[in-house]
Amino acid sequence: QVQCVESGGGLVQPGGSLRLSCAVSGSSVTIATMGWFRQAPGKQRELVADMTSGGSTKYADFVKGRFTISRDNAKNTVYLQMNSLKPEDTAVYYCNFARIRVGQNYWGQGTQVTVSS
Repeated sequence: QVQCVESGGGLVQPGGSLRLSCAVSGSSVTIATMGWFRQAPGKQRELVADMTSGGSTKYADFVKGRFTISRDNAKNTVYLQMNSLKPEDTAVYYCNFARIRVGQNYWGQGTQVTVSS
C-alpha cells in the first residue's frame, strides 16, 4: 500500500514562501507521476504541478515562475517550493502518486496553506 504524507503547510504573508514536502512509502517516487494539487473552499481540486518518472515537469499557468516541484530520490520525497505567495493560493494542498497503467492512484491527507496578512 502506497502512502503519501504531506507536511510544510501553514500561515504566510503575501509575498512569502513555503516549502511543502510529500514523503512516500510503499513504492518509489521515481516510478510514478508525482503531483501536487490544491482545493480551495467551494472550488474543484486542481493540478498545481507534476513530475513524471522521467523527471519532466508541468505547471499550471497560475503558478508558473513562482512554484517549483522537485524530487529527492534518496529520501523518496517530493517537494513543492512556493514563492511569491498570493492570497488566492490559499487552499488545501494534496500530494498524488499515480501509475495509471497499473491502476495505482494514491492521495495524501492534505496540508493547509493560508496566505493572509
